[in-house]
Amino acid sequence: MKQYNIIFFALLFTASSLWAQTKAQADSAYINKDYAQAIEIYESLLQDGESGEIYYNLGNAYFKQDELGRAILNYERALLLQPGNADVSANLDIARAKTIDKVNPNPKVFFVAWTRALINMLPVDTWGGLGVVFFLCSLAALAIYLFTKGVRWRKIGFFTAFISLILCVITNLFAFEQKGKIDHRTDAIVLSPSVTVRSTPNEEGTSLFVIHEGRKVFIKDNSMKDWKEITLEDGKVGWIPVSAIEII
Repeated sequence: MKQYNIIFFALLFTASSLWAQTKAQADSAYINKDYAQAIEIYESLLQDGESGEIYYNLGNAYFKQDELGRAILNYERALLLQPGNADVSANLDIARAKTIDKVNPNPKVFFVAWTRALINMLPVDTWGGLGVVFFLCSLAALAIYLFTKGVRWRKIGFFTAFISLILCVITNLFAFEQKGKIDHRTDAIVLSPSVTVRSTPNEEGTSLFVIHEGRKVFIKDNSMKDWKEITLEDGKVGWIPVSAIEII
């Protein structure tokens, strides 16, 4: 059994070393302005699993190639895995500023916007880790409440356990929300230079408006294979061909 463990960790170390070496090659290609090569290597790394860092680097490489749609797509993917990352947010804003469409989203209720911003401060793993910490704190405080005799310490234990349990529930809800966004993605980025949004899911539908590369859309109806009903930040609704977008 010990021999199998040694082999497993050796293979794991080898895989990690190869991944790091390959990433270094991509970083070197980027530094040397060989953006096409960097893109190819970063894309190959993502075949082994998602990484916020790789998505960010890939977005930078696409941005240098003036492929705004794919740059924004990968910045969005990086931000999904690393919410609160200031560098990703800044580069995403720069890329969006270069797109044709200027977005005027409908205003959100303050409490909803504030809650969303709070959830997006930390990634899912961090919220989950905090949930575990607060749960352990609640158990420790409960032990103080149950097994100490002093009134003061019992009060401290009770209120600490109560507050820790509330924080445990909140952080786990935040982690669940973040996990849901990653597992069930309904946002997409337009990759075509322009696409006509129609009233029905076919080319004969009435032309409603045109959106351009880099625009973020929210998929409202995902039931059809070749067409998706989408909504925009300003509330507009219509149908576009699935070939014009890619899911974040």
